[in-house]
Amino acid sequence: MNGTWPINEMRMKKEFSELVAIDSVSFSERQMADCLAEKCKNLGFKVTEDQAGAHYGGNAGNLYGFLQGTLPGAPVLLSAHMDTVSPGKGKRAVFLEDGKIVSESDTVLGADDLAGVVEILEGIRCVQETGRPHRDIEILFPIGEEDYVKGTDVFDFGAVRSKEAYVLDMSGPVGKAAIQAPSIISFQAVIHGKAAHAGFEPERGINAILAMSRAIAEIRQGRLDEETTFNIGNVFGGEALNIVPEICTCTGEIRSYHNENALKYMEQVKNIFSQKAEEMGAVCEFHQKVEIMAYKIEEKLPVVKKFQEGCKRLGIEPELIRTFGGSDNNNFVKNGIDGIVLSCGMYQVHSTNEYTIVEELKKGAALVAELLVQV
Repeated sequence: MNGTWPINEMRMKKEFSELVAIDSVSFSERQMADCLAEKCKNLGFKVTEDQAGAHYGGNAGNLYGFLQGTLPGAPVLLSAHMDTVSPGKGKRAVFLEDGKIVSESDTVLGADDLAGVVEILEGIRCVQETGRPHRDIEILFPIGEEDYVKGTDVFDFGAVRSKEAYVLDMSGPVGKAAIQAPSIISFQAVIHGKAAHAGFEPERGINAILAMSRAIAEIRQGRLDEETTFNIGNVFGGEALNIVPEICTCTGEIRSYHNENALKYMEQVKNIFSQKAEEMGAVCEFHQKVEIMAYKIEEKLPVVKKFQEGCKRLGIEPELIRTFGGSDNNNFVKNGIDGIVLSCGMYQVHSTNEYTIVEELKKGAALVAELLVQV
């Protein structure tokens, strides 16, 4: 299945285990960045780190590397993020007899996105060890991806030469690639009412929680249509059982393949919150932020064709899909780079049941190698 590429299974397993053991929750990626910088330098990359961490109060920046190739044509960009979600401290990888890799305890495994990281590193090593000519290679290991791609939000894309990118950051078997992803717009609605003693003089108060609940009851949630979802994820307010709540806060998000549609629905949501607050004599404070922008990559573009050709040479059936998840690729496309997101053999991510499979890691590394030797 891995074609002619000499994938070193023991090396991959050792490296995956090594990286999993490094704590690297979002904005605490210092040790991971140091480790990956050293590995990239050993592969011949010129490595730099930006100040993205300082922008967010973190302890590490985005890691960028460039390696001169021997094939003509444009360079290729490979990317996988350095951070993990919580619970991500004290992770350890356990290798099962059936080839699965799971977490030792009640933490995530970190296959999101260390599966992508080790596949990139092993794929590059295989190309170098076989002596095959390869394209110029750029790598980007960002911070803060799990927090709405904060790392690449502040990355200077002026340093990137590639116009094609492969982001190894999607669940599922190797061979799937997302060519479309949504906009994600987050919001916060804060209703300001009036506090009063709930037992002696409730009529003097304005119940912010009641106003908020009336608004929520009128807002459609879930799957609005085939291209849009809306979710209220958090509601909190009040101070004590005997106080009419003065403040209530609600947060959530909308996702849509069409940014304009998402903005229109968010305007409706804002109006409902404001109307229900006003009806009770309260005031609504509303904030929204476009966290990531939607994109769609045309199937005819070289970045897609090369992926399909690479899969077929390895005996893997390529599958093009669209995803409702965001990734650093949203920022790549926003900055003029034709990128697609590749599945890297990770499963049940963002949970303590997360796992990956040794054979999938090997396939992912072989696919990376194929992508690097295409003209």
